[in-house]
This record gives sequence, C-alpha cells and structure tokens, in this order.
Amino acid sequence: MRAEREKRAVILESEGVRDANINRAEGDKQQVIKESEARRQSQINEAEGEANAIEAVATATAEGLRQVASAVASPGGNEAMQLRIAEQYITQFGNLAKESTTLVVPANLSDVSSMLALATKVLRNGGSDER
Repeated sequence: MRAEREKRAVILESEGVRDANINRAEGDKQQVIKESEARRQSQINEAEGEANAIEAVATATAEGLRQVASAVASPGGNEAMQLRIAEQYITQFGNLAKESTTLVVPANLSDVSSMLALATKVLRNGGSDER
C-alpha cells in the first residue's frame, strides 16, 4: 500500500511538473504573439501618421500654389512676381558668393532685367523650352 501511495505521488508530481511546463510554454507563446501584434500595430500607426503628414503637406502646397497662381493673375501680380524673382536671384547669388571660392558670374551682372525676362518667359511657357 505504501509503495502504491509513493507511486501515485510520483505520478502526481510528474503530472504537476508537466502541467506547469505546459502552462509556462503556453504563456511564453502568448507573450510572443502579443509582442508581435504590438510591433505590427505600432508599424501601422507610424505608417498612418506618416501618410497623414505627407497628405497635409501636399494639400498645403497645392493650396499655396493656387494662391500664387491667383495672385499672379490679378492686376499687378506679374510685377510682384518679377520683384520676388529678382529678390531671390540677388539673395541666392550673394549666398553663392559667400560659400564658394570659385564663382561663375553672368556676362552682364548688372542686367537683372534680362534675368527677369528669362524667368518670366519660363513661367509663362510653363517651364517648357520652345525651339
């Protein structure tokens, strides 16, 4: 009888260890699954955030371009555009002169009007080069 009890105790103990190992393995499996799902959801959230940011920038850019087009089409718009181009030309040319040891200058540096005429022609032609 004592041997039978010891035998049952050993069996019960081994079943307990087995069940504990199964439970630990199941817990580890669930943890891996949950971590994987969390990483996946994080990637989805980041991608959606980036997509929303890109869309917002594109929408703002499109609206800005519409406003510029409207302003250029209004009275005095062409002259304002030419002034802005001239200002940017002078600013960028000054930046080039500061940053570079070698500088290529236009043949007639003082003739900003020719640069404006060229820029205006390019804008009117939509950037296409007519030959």
